[in-house]
Amino acid sequence: MKLFPYGLIGFLLISIILVKGTSAGVWNVWDIQYWRCIMKKSYNCPDNDIKYFLYTKETGTKRLRIDVRNPLSLKYSGYDPSKKNVIIIHGFNGTESLSPITILRNAYLTRNDYNIFTVDWEPITRFPCYISALSNTRLVGQCAAKLYAYVMANGGDAKETTCVGHSLGAHICGMMSNHLDVKQHKIVGLDPARPLIDRYANKNFKLTKDDAHQVQILHTNAGFLGEVNQVGHVDFCINGGRFQPNCYGTRLRRARCSHFQSACYYAQTVRYGNSIIGRPCVASCPKKTSNWGYLPGKSVAMGEDTPFGIHGTFCVQTDTKKDCPFFQ
Repeated sequence: MKLFPYGLIGFLLISIILVKGTSAGVWNVWDIQYWRCIMKKSYNCPDNDIKYFLYTKETGTKRLRIDVRNPLSLKYSGYDPSKKNVIIIHGFNGTESLSPITILRNAYLTRNDYNIFTVDWEPITRFPCYISALSNTRLVGQCAAKLYAYVMANGGDAKETTCVGHSLGAHICGMMSNHLDVKQHKIVGLDPARPLIDRYANKNFKLTKDDAHQVQILHTNAGFLGEVNQVGHVDFCINGGRFQPNCYGTRLRRARCSHFQSACYYAQTVRYGNSIIGRPCVASCPKKTSNWGYLPGKSVAMGEDTPFGIHGTFCVQTDTKKDCPFFQ
């Protein structure tokens, strides 16, 4: 990934406001202690700043750390090779133990057919270090691929394995492909991050439709914090794609809330199959007018139950009463 020009500092300050959403967050940027960013210079996995955890129906929300150097780690953690696998990866300033990742994890825990893996890279993606976090995604992608290969070597089925990533985590799901000999089966990108990536990252350092046999994208803040238009094989432009109807406050707060809302929508489809339906529409997302450009064709389920072989953009209008609650 290219280094990012210092002329974008103004843009990053705007990003700070978006992430923190408070005036206090802006004043803190003048504190030198605030900018202790970690940029990885070596690419060796496993790495102490990147951790893997397993959750199962039987163990609930108990965190079970996986050591990919130990061939018995999965067995002793309750891994069941007869079940499907999901690998969930958080984005900038995130962690696997807080929302929106816990919303996704808990949705999968309501089922009995998944081993749920999470990748935690919190120490190297902390606020306000967005540029170093972008650089570090390269290592995280490599280490996440090592987890994927470890699971496959211990009985996992590639056709029953999905990588679900939010924001920068979506791009990390794609970057895993740089280190795998076999194409992934399915990737779900939850409002893949846009800032700087849209202009400076090449295809090896962002999610594209070449990274899996099915790449599904949920757009909830397209054109601001999230990518625009068609990124995957099938893209769902939700409620116009830019701002979600249950997100309130200033424009910046609405953007942040809308960006995270993608996890809520996907979690709903995991809990309740075929609960959100998309209609074929023109590829532009976000929609700039009330005319979403519906096209002829069959409607399809979004999320967990989207059938394979589907291509194109689908417009979704949600019943906001069923949206999972989220912070503003």
